[in-house]
Amino acid sequence: MPGTDGSDNGVVRLEGVGKSYDGGRTFAARDVTFAVARGETVVLLGSSGSGKSTVLKTINRLIEPTEGVVFVRGENSSAMRAVELRRSIGYVAQEVALFPFLSVAENLALPLRVQGVGKQERRAKALEALGWVNLTDDLADRMPFQLSGGQQQRVGVARALLAGADLLLMDEPFGALDAVTREALQDEVVRLGEEKEVSILFVTHDLFEALRLGDRIGVMHQGRLEQIGKPSELMNRPSTDFVRELFEKPKRQLEVLEQ
Repeated sequence: MPGTDGSDNGVVRLEGVGKSYDGGRTFAARDVTFAVARGETVVLLGSSGSGKSTVLKTINRLIEPTEGVVFVRGENSSAMRAVELRRSIGYVAQEVALFPFLSVAENLALPLRVQGVGKQERRAKALEALGWVNLTDDLADRMPFQLSGGQQQRVGVARALLAGADLLLMDEPFGALDAVTREALQDEVVRLGEEKEVSILFVTHDLFEALRLGDRIGVMHQGRLEQIGKPSELMNRPSTDFVRELFEKPKRQLEVLEQ
């Protein structure tokens, strides 16, 4: 059983988390319990309205849970100042939201500026962060409109890592990108997780993206976490009919490849 203080349960742990917007008559998410270990990538997979983004946003308190408890680095997040909590967590959404009037380096350095880091150190760390996502230093002084969509998203990932280097929340970040760019950024997420030991919670509706990225996958359906486990567990030992049907196609494809 998890400890009541969450101290031995990874970088993030949710216990019985739920969210209602109508006083408890209906729930966007309910009774969600899982943990994200240090250096692990967990993918929440589900269709629109399944509750996956709602669950993710309870972690940085963009959404306050109606019930349950969220622990971040062993501390009950409700006891923390929301602003400080968010500053300690990297967050990347589908819309990168770079500031158009700031250069790439200035956009990257914003979390450090808020923390009171000096100008020269901010610049040095921003250049270092470009390297994390395979961007070159010559892009540092460009404006966001001078970057491609894929480059902007890489900057968004790097900025999130500068904000919270050990925990990254990603809410369908690559959904608007072309297939080639999306695959390249997926590779970057895998590499960053492995090399920097970043704990990542990644939300997607794309089954094959989930299989590509997830050390474990949590399947959301109608606000409930149907099952969470390694991809092989979900394919070979589904606990519900919904999970079985969802993973039937990739399981068949793998069986064909192995023949």
